[in-house]
Amino acid sequence: MKLITAIIKPFKLDAVREALSEIGVAGITVTEVKGFGRQKGHTELYRGAEYVVDFLPKIKLEIAIEDERLGTALDAITKSAHTGKIGDGKLFVTSLEQAIRIRTGESGKEAL
Repeated sequence: MKLITAIIKPFKLDAVREALSEIGVAGITVTEVKGFGRQKGHTELYRGAEYVVDFLPKIKLEIAIEDERLGTALDAITKSAHTGKIGDGKLFVTSLEQAIRIRTGESGKEAL
């Protein structure tokens, strides 16, 4: 099993959710986060004063998935979150040792 952590632009959340739903991914955890990468933030004007916004709003998705479906899920996320502009985001894949469904006690792939 793998854990996909995706950092995407907020307005791409619905597109990514639909793409994952189409390939049969049942569960996604979504968190609103802030951060920056190569963008290094940007400047904005507020009431005539210019200020720097260091941390940009992003969405963090966490998806637990079986090894066999990893490539398909990564493709779906990449295609649906892509804009071609800086700040599209990142995907991280880590090994997931164990998953347990609390309600039934199922573990491993059955818990996903």
